[in-house]
Amino acid sequence: MTNYFNLLYGPCGCGIHQIRSSSSSPHIASLLLPQVVALHTHSSNHHKSLLHRHHRHHTMLLHFSPTKPLFSPPNLRRNPPAIAISPPRSLRIRAIDAAQIFDYETQLKSEYRKSSALKIAVLGFGNFGQFLSKTLVRHGHNLITHSRSDYSSAASSIGARFFHNPHDLCEQHPDVVLLCTSILSTESVLRSFPFQRLRRSTLFVDVLSVKEFPKTLFLKYLPKEFDILCTHPMFGPESGKHSWSGLPFVYDKVRIGGEDSRHERCDKFLKVFESEGCRMVEMSCEEHDKHAAGSQFVTHTMGRVLEKFGVESSPINTKGYETLLDLVENTSSDSFELYYGLFMYNQNALEQLERLDMAFESIKKELFGRLHQVYRKQMFGGGEGKKTEQKLLNDGVVRVKEESSSSSSS
Repeated sequence: MTNYFNLLYGPCGCGIHQIRSSSSSPHIASLLLPQVVALHTHSSNHHKSLLHRHHRHHTMLLHFSPTKPLFSPPNLRRNPPAIAISPPRSLRIRAIDAAQIFDYETQLKSEYRKSSALKIAVLGFGNFGQFLSKTLVRHGHNLITHSRSDYSSAASSIGARFFHNPHDLCEQHPDVVLLCTSILSTESVLRSFPFQRLRRSTLFVDVLSVKEFPKTLFLKYLPKEFDILCTHPMFGPESGKHSWSGLPFVYDKVRIGGEDSRHERCDKFLKVFESEGCRMVEMSCEEHDKHAAGSQFVTHTMGRVLEKFGVESSPINTKGYETLLDLVENTSSDSFELYYGLFMYNQNALEQLERLDMAFESIKKELFGRLHQVYRKQMFGGGEGKKTEQKLLNDGVVRVKEESSSSSSS
């Protein structure tokens, strides 16, 4: 008897999937179908309005369970067999923008970020070490730190872990060991470092302002299985506090293993500085020190000379004088230990210091020479004399050029 009609409701409880009639009673189907279709249309519109109204207010779940049948079979004159109608299923609608229990896209993104993150051990968590660590953490890398002083609170504030003992640090098996110590203490740190607790494929990176010196120490103390990357971010907490965009970052891949994973790890570390907008410059350590002596060391020297001279701001500062004041401020913020390291561990620094001294003496001689000519002219009249001009060449040789004063006046 129940095979005359079978009303199957859809997921929302209002869809008619099938109306099946017996071949012996086609007139019953023709009588019931218009009412069922009308009911379906009314119920569908009603649920659509509910869904539209509740979805507009971001309702996540809507239940609708009618307690009474939505319609009754028509009263047929011939007393047809009883029609069994399945009760409608409860209405359960989830909003389109509702958060799902399993957000696979976010999970995959998180897993990818974890797999691409490096575990970096920072040795020397002072001012410059903390400056670099903040950016490394922001790029999703895991940081563990060690220093002679207790910087545990500073490390935890940026999401890093601090280890008082270097042995405990090494047992964490970092991918990269970043050396942020001072130039003067580098050798003592490497000499006492427990390399045997690290994996043999560990990458060692330094950020010292001189490059030949740490390269020599790495090749001397590190096991031959370790990778070596010498770098120099040519900026600091003051010059790079707002942005690293356009600032030079010099690096030299001294020794990188042949495996693809080692090259990928090195490139992943360099990617941090490239993503920050640094001007990436690949250069040998020897070439770096030659250029740095003529730029960085000379800059620090002039800044400290002006600091000893005692330059002060005035109400009539020119743009050039403001530049000198900024130079003094930038160089004086660095320790004298750093300046001494630039001089002591760069073989080109002494030559630059001698050239500066010779240039200063040359200017003094030129000034006093012209002053002597003025006195001589006042004492002996306007006789024809010779004017000398001295110029310091790149090789340290002073060239003297003489010309008559009469020709210069003409």
